[in-house]
Amino acid sequence: MPATPDLWHHYGRARAIRDRAVPRAIRWDWAQAGGPGAEVLGDLGGCVVGELGAGAGRHAAHLVAYHAPAEMLAVDASPAQHALTVGLYGHLAPRLRCVHAGAVEHLRVGAGAYDVLYSVFGAVDFTEPRALLPAACAALRPGGRLVFSTLAHHVGGAPARPEVTATEIPARTPDGAVMSMRRWVLTASVWANALERAGFAGVRADVLPAAGDREHAVGTLLVRAFRPAG
Repeated sequence: MPATPDLWHHYGRARAIRDRAVPRAIRWDWAQAGGPGAEVLGDLGGCVVGELGAGAGRHAAHLVAYHAPAEMLAVDASPAQHALTVGLYGHLAPRLRCVHAGAVEHLRVGAGAYDVLYSVFGAVDFTEPRALLPAACAALRPGGRLVFSTLAHHVGGAPARPEVTATEIPARTPDGAVMSMRRWVLTASVWANALERAGFAGVRADVLPAAGDREHAVGTLLVRAFRPAG
């Protein structure tokens, strides 16, 4: 694990105190207010499913409770987020496995292990695509699918980048010091090209319009791709 401050230490902690329920739905848009639900992932019955950058594990817990995967792995590199997932939803074990690992590190030791991988503004946003996407493709079984939601444009309104280049965004260390982290906010065509270079096929990218109040009025890019079956 990287010997750097946990920049996700504060994320979701206030909500975890007041809301410990398993969500009744999964949403892909930035505001968590509209758009499609878990049906985007297809039939998960009997599947091995992984969430990359699972945060507090709310989406993973929903899938375990309502969609009958054989096994659900909630993967996150943050010690704080991993601990939140265990504390909130550890009771869903063994069908829910909480994995403390970086996404690329985890995927590289599990070739062909997954039927479905997904990310909801998670590790796909915050991991170098040229490392993550090939690892994800190799970790899927033939015919397996990757689904992720990401920003359609920067939160401040600036357009997505027309090349595979990260944006530095502000973050806080556990003690409150200001640092920065990298986030990949890319156009749909750049994501499609990166996915195809990584070995994926059948790439589809849909823009979900901004929903919610002005603070959360950010468009979402919902991307789907498959590892070729042959």
